[in-house]
Amino acid sequence: MSRHVPVQHSLAVTTGRPVHLGEYLARAASQRADHAALVVGATRLSWSDVHRQADACAAGLCARGVGAGDRVGLFLGNRPELVIAYFGALRAGAVVVPINPALTAPEVGPLVEHVGLSLVVVDRATSDVAEAAAPGVPRVLAAAGTGEGFFQSLISGDDPPVVDAEGGEALAMVIYTSGTSGDAKGAMLTHRALIASVEQVAAAPVAVIEPDDVVLMLLPLTHVYSLAGTLGALTRGAATGVLVDGVDAAEALTLLHQYGITNVPGAPALWAAWASSPDAVELIGDLRIAFSGSAELPTEVQQRIHTLTGWYVHEGYGLTEAAPGVSSTVVSGRAKPGSVGRPFLGVEVRLVDDEGADIDPVDGDPGEIWIKGDNLFSGYWPDGHGGPDSDGWFATGDVAFADEDGDLHIVDRRKDVVIVSGFNVYPHEVEAVLLQHPGVREAAVVGVQDDRSGEAVKAFVVTDGAVEVDDLHSHAAARLARFKRPKFIEVVSDLPHSLSGEVARARIDQGQA
Repeated sequence: MSRHVPVQHSLAVTTGRPVHLGEYLARAASQRADHAALVVGATRLSWSDVHRQADACAAGLCARGVGAGDRVGLFLGNRPELVIAYFGALRAGAVVVPINPALTAPEVGPLVEHVGLSLVVVDRATSDVAEAAAPGVPRVLAAAGTGEGFFQSLISGDDPPVVDAEGGEALAMVIYTSGTSGDAKGAMLTHRALIASVEQVAAAPVAVIEPDDVVLMLLPLTHVYSLAGTLGALTRGAATGVLVDGVDAAEALTLLHQYGITNVPGAPALWAAWASSPDAVELIGDLRIAFSGSAELPTEVQQRIHTLTGWYVHEGYGLTEAAPGVSSTVVSGRAKPGSVGRPFLGVEVRLVDDEGADIDPVDGDPGEIWIKGDNLFSGYWPDGHGGPDSDGWFATGDVAFADEDGDLHIVDRRKDVVIVSGFNVYPHEVEAVLLQHPGVREAAVVGVQDDRSGEAVKAFVVTDGAVEVDDLHSHAAARLARFKRPKFIEVVSDLPHSLSGEVARARIDQGQA
């Protein structure tokens, strides 16, 4: 049996802006060693616990042959092992690849092949999927609970490796956002970009996370909003995160009092559910601060929460390619229903018309959002294509206008993308699955408004002969993650087409199917 050998410490504890993401963890362990870092049920890990175990994980990864630049997949739910493996992989000089645990084997397979994983960390819920999707990739099973068993599965040698903590422009993460064509698109985020985003958020007049906050970490840690945003701010502030996995909104609401939650980053589906709960006024009224991101929060939900509590949920705008923050109402210091606030300090935003000219924000006309800042990604894996232009600007494809206060309002998200509970669903991918059914001749997917998830997936299909809609739902369920599956499937006689012969989704969205 291999023995636990701690990795050599080469990360200095700094007081200024870090160069390597691991410096945040080293600083938290130095300054608040015994303060609770991660809480799961009755299990409590201090910041020194997380730091020590992340170092052990780094040593184990190096002993298993993982080196600088190698990709390590994190394919598991919200549990301490994910956080420890995240910092451990970064500590070892590897590149983290978060994988949504809701994905199926047909979805994971192309991603793994595209990025070329050296190793993937799984839990019992994802192990079989990983084996089916990538049978040749070594798997490390996160044991129940957090302890030596998890690290013993990684450590294979007796000598501590020497780890060079490069940081800076070194790649830290490849996180998949896919494209509207359905092709895999892995955004490459450096230590520089991720650290810049954490520091930009920390510079806002309203503190996103304070050191004594207890943060409900309900959103999947494999999502950029939760991993890069919430965990980054949590570690910088050395606050406490309560990890929650596999619970619904009603159950999550009961956790607020149980753990003394003061801070909730959420998505519209969560706030919509809580706003309609009879227990909401008692349980969410004592929060210090609350956030909604990844999709638009309906104004009526905001008003309901305000009526119950007297405060509004802060909203923001971001994207994977921005690591992820672009703007937030915390910058102006007050939440404003319907607005995603102003750009963070260090993030430049332009609104651009169809000809590429800047729109005068005084006019209040909408334009495409272009962004620039140290937080931007370095293009898409593996060659950096599609990144910021030679002047550092990245065209997001999202459309917004600025009001008289200079606050941004999103008019439309990226063309054709459906955002379900904060997750991007790309119509082409869902259509391709539906077209695999022998009875489907044509398919088109659009987003429709949904009170719970912000948007829901609706599919229009043209069939050959009699095809049961229930059969199509079962077909999709076997091949797509739950959030990607069509909530509604409508059989139609034909679909509108463009002059080039492609299905015209915009006309379907306008009721012309």
